[in-house]
Amino acid sequence: MTTLGVDLTGAPRAVIVDDAGAVTAREQGSSREDVIKAATRETRVKAVGIAIPNDADHKIGIAGAPVTRCSPGSAAVTAEVWIGMAQGAKHAIALSIGEQVYAGLLLEGRVWTGAHNRAGAAAWLALNPVERQDYRKLGSLAAEVGFRGIARRLSWRVQAGDESAVLERAGDLDAITAAHVFDGARSGDGVAISVVRDTAKYIGMAVANLTATIDPEVIVISGEIAEAKDLLLEPVLQECARRLPTATMDALRVGFSALGSDAVAIGAARLAMSA
Repeated sequence: MTTLGVDLTGAPRAVIVDDAGAVTAREQGSSREDVIKAATRETRVKAVGIAIPNDADHKIGIAGAPVTRCSPGSAAVTAEVWIGMAQGAKHAIALSIGEQVYAGLLLEGRVWTGAHNRAGAAAWLALNPVERQDYRKLGSLAAEVGFRGIARRLSWRVQAGDESAVLERAGDLDAITAAHVFDGARSGDGVAISVVRDTAKYIGMAVANLTATIDPEVIVISGEIAEAKDLLLEPVLQECARRLPTATMDALRVGFSALGSDAVAIGAARLAMSA
């Protein structure tokens, strides 16, 4: 028997995992019902875990299999502690960055969701005294390091008169994506490098604030941003070191997830196993 994990934070993704955490099947698509049906077509599942934002519904079920609902952050940190870079930790944080920004917290070996199930709302970390409309809508951190925010910052630089080859690659300002920015930085584009440097600074500040508040053993930076580890790891660590005491930094592990886009679904499955 296996367990189904479903991630509904973006395009629906489902994985089938065995008791050791190995993914034996995966599906992704636009319809969550179709994704689940495809993932379970050739196997039976003993339980279902669904990672879904607090304000969304989850009218999903499989006959005979209990369903466990969790937040994306709780699933992300659970996956890292189970089979990721936080294995063995009792105090860990997974900071997920991509189209959305959120965190999952593990304290004393247990997922911590807070008094109102809102713990880990990292998008709203206030890291800039400037007041902007997108901060009010998305949260300060999400507006800066979420993928739309990264693309927007490069677009603003171009509109202000800076020249960037990223615009030529994207075709027009509205088509610029975070992936364009990261590719531009890798190819030596000065504006893209500057935007990536600022992104690393905000991520490092967020990691430092979470560390000062929670005192974890490890913080894993996960989500789509992990694909830019080659650009971000060193400047993020440097920013953390600038803002934390040496003893705190020496006791902390910070790194990027290696679980890829399956992480949240894997964590949801793990939580369903232990429910």
